[in-house]
Amino acid sequence: MARPRAEALPEERRPLPPEPPAEVVAARLRAVARFLRRVLPLCRAHTVEFYTRGLWEKMVALPPETVLEALSGERLRRLLEAPPAERPLEEDAGEFYNIFCENSQRLVNVQAFALAAKYYSVPNLGVCIPLEQMLEILNRKQQSKSNAQMKTDDFMNNKKSHEVQLMSELVDGIAKYCGLSQVIDLGSGKGYLSSFLSLQYNLKVYGIDSSNTNTHGANERNRKLKKHWRAYQRRARANVRGQVLEEAKERPEQDKEECKANISENLLSTNNSLQSQAQVAAPDSTLLQTTDVFTDSDMCITNKQYELHSGAQLQSDENNIPENVFLNILPSDAVETDCSPRSNCRELCEEEKERRKMASLKAKASRSKEANVYSTLTSYITAETELRDIVEDLEDCMLVGLHTCGDLASSTLRLFNAKSEIKAVCSVGCCYHLLSEEHEIQKDDTQGTWGFPMSQYLKEEGWFCGRNARMAACLALERVAVGQVLPTESLFYRAVLQVIVEEEYGVKRSDRNIGKVYSKTSSFLDYVRKSLKKLELDESKISDSRIMEYFEKYKHRMNEMEAFNMLKVVLGPCIEVLILLDRLCYLQEQDNIAWSGLVKLFDPIKSPRCYAVVALKKQAFHMQGNC
Repeated sequence: MARPRAEALPEERRPLPPEPPAEVVAARLRAVARFLRRVLPLCRAHTVEFYTRGLWEKMVALPPETVLEALSGERLRRLLEAPPAERPLEEDAGEFYNIFCENSQRLVNVQAFALAAKYYSVPNLGVCIPLEQMLEILNRKQQSKSNAQMKTDDFMNNKKSHEVQLMSELVDGIAKYCGLSQVIDLGSGKGYLSSFLSLQYNLKVYGIDSSNTNTHGANERNRKLKKHWRAYQRRARANVRGQVLEEAKERPEQDKEECKANISENLLSTNNSLQSQAQVAAPDSTLLQTTDVFTDSDMCITNKQYELHSGAQLQSDENNIPENVFLNILPSDAVETDCSPRSNCRELCEEEKERRKMASLKAKASRSKEANVYSTLTSYITAETELRDIVEDLEDCMLVGLHTCGDLASSTLRLFNAKSEIKAVCSVGCCYHLLSEEHEIQKDDTQGTWGFPMSQYLKEEGWFCGRNARMAACLALERVAVGQVLPTESLFYRAVLQVIVEEEYGVKRSDRNIGKVYSKTSSFLDYVRKSLKKLELDESKISDSRIMEYFEKYKHRMNEMEAFNMLKVVLGPCIEVLILLDRLCYLQEQDNIAWSGLVKLFDPIKSPRCYAVVALKKQAFHMQGNC
């Protein structure tokens, strides 16, 4: 049953974007499931058995050249760029009549096949929320970021940098929106996201990974990143100093006029020179006057005086720059900016300087004690994990996962639902082929909680995809559309090897794993010889000439395999959206969740697994209202 809509939000903040209604998400899930029931045989077929089971003849009634031409890079790009279909998804009765032959059930119309696949992909379903829309709302009341902006591409590859920058901004926005400061990063791996959330956004982060190697590596990497961070901070301070000088030169003329009366009065009341006037306002104070954090109209020294009498100090080393000049990188509530009127400008400047200096030091001490906290932990996480046994100081927090592998993505959502301390979640899954399925034959049938399905509808339908179909969900359609080449030759080698193993050795199934032999071989003959050793089969039973006969027999049919794999690539997004909608439906079935949705986080060419499942509990809204 769908949960009731979220309660009204406090008036002082903007609501999150409208979430897709539960009934709409459920309808989309049913429509995608109907489509996939008809086309899944293509994806469930294993390419290892491509020639031994005659998969092309059995499933496709077209020449491979026709399929490859229809799904060429240029045509794929046009397909992806085409606007969404306007036909309602519910009106899909008889939609397969012109795609598959009614008698043989073979594919007869590849163009209609490709259009239907696009029709049942995320961009066409109307359930995805743009990242820009989320960030605009989440960051509306955010404090300005630190001047020290860490550039992730300095120590990450382009893909990881792209992912970490975008996801960390969303996570920080959600955390602050809900009034949270603690983040639990599940499957944290090398700790890139955790480190960035800690250093850039001052969040208290626990990175949990099942691998001791990853945990140790993340610790070491974070130690190095902190050194980079200190360098960024020094650079930022230099930038702030340069900004101070620029502002002093460019301050509008009217600012000088506002202080002129006070300055004249103070100059007439003293016999000191302009030089002694500048000395009264100590260097800390004179530097402070040029920042934008404070807009005191009663400051007793103009910008021109500041330039004349503090020029020598501005040439000093950045380590000697007074602390007050950096108050603009502190939170806005770290110091009080409203100053009461004063009768003696000289005395109050000194008093104000000391007061602000103490506030700055106090805020700095507090931040140094609490900020930039990142701890790594090693633990295997399941849906039944008790986080308090792992994180001793667990508090109200947010759960995140960047490309959580297999069942960990499902466990992340179940933990979020079950644990009262977890108020929000942002999960990007991957490795769908490693998901466990309730209705698929498993070696370990004692498992109680399965990665798929999660929603009540797919559970009741007894739905399962199968490993080969889930493998297709891991393919990258957008990358293929811009020229990424599929590993056709290695797949072809493996399929022909299967023919040899069955016909020459009578072996149809083997517990032995060939592994990545292809990358270590120089030819098909070399590949077969090394693979036979891996399978522990007698090499002497087959000659080199006999092996090459098999190669010659099938090499002209390699394009069949290439075309067949292209059909899988086109279907991949449909299988992925089934998994994503299943997770979103699961969240919308819960009573304690106020908001949930899919957010497209990444550029799919840079990062193909680009969708985040995001949800907030009702308690998170109440908490934020009190912040």
